[in-house]
Amino acid sequence: MTPDDVPAAEQAAWAALHEQIPPDFARTIDDQARAERGRFRIAHLQRTDPGGAWVAEDDGQIFGLSLALVREGLWGFSLFGVRPDRQGQGVGRRLLDAALAYAEGCRGALILSTTDPRAMRRYALAGFELRPCVTLAGIVDRAAIPTGLRSRAGSAAQDGELCDEISRHVRGAAHGPDIAALEATGCSLLVHDDGGWAAVREGSPALVAAPEDAIAHDLLWSALATAAPGQSVHIDFVTAGHDWAVEVGLAARLALSPDGPLFVRGDVGPLAPYLPSGAYL
Repeated sequence: MTPDDVPAAEQAAWAALHEQIPPDFARTIDDQARAERGRFRIAHLQRTDPGGAWVAEDDGQIFGLSLALVREGLWGFSLFGVRPDRQGQGVGRRLLDAALAYAEGCRGALILSTTDPRAMRRYALAGFELRPCVTLAGIVDRAAIPTGLRSRAGSAAQDGELCDEISRHVRGAAHGPDIAALEATGCSLLVHDDGGWAAVREGSPALVAAPEDAIAHDLLWSALATAAPGQSVHIDFVTAGHDWAVEVGLAARLALSPDGPLFVRGDVGPLAPYLPSGAYL
């Protein structure tokens, strides 16, 4: 992928993935804002990880992409898709192979999957262990929000070192430049001074990382508290064992449903307490 490929790569990604989005949620998406965030995400990772950024093209027309990152020895798969009219031709396998080659020498690897059976099959055959996930979604019962929450507003500029320390604790690798990228795509940061941070967009947590469940609990409630009255929110990629997140979601009157699984390979740290970012893991 080159910088000039970014707009067409974003269009190919959306064409490939939008059918995976639940209809109720899809109706709330601002297409212009979504496209801008998508282009920023792709451009950011093409700059930081050019060796992990690949496109498939035919006669100059881009119809597929794979996007991977490496942070302090941890490989992550950020984005993968082939336009529906070009699927079933082996292109996805070649794009995945190119992205996985970028993982050479890494101690661990993470993939957040959609529920597409073909994608899950590819990841399992590539030697990844599957960890089931659920999602919680709905309108927050504001009467359930506890008092005395200690999380505060933060920023990458002021709190980046704290955030990176906690990211290393939960996954063995800092998020580094991706923290500012989250802010640039509409996320606000919440920080707990005992350690822990969250990225929040429109009341929904995009990422939560903490040294213990009690702090993660505070951060997640604080994230939900930023939602406007009547606004729908979602808590994604809640893996088995993260009962603290399920407890908060159910107390907030959100509904549980299956989510795409997390795939792991090698040394990825405890991944707890942790709600990973779909874009930056």
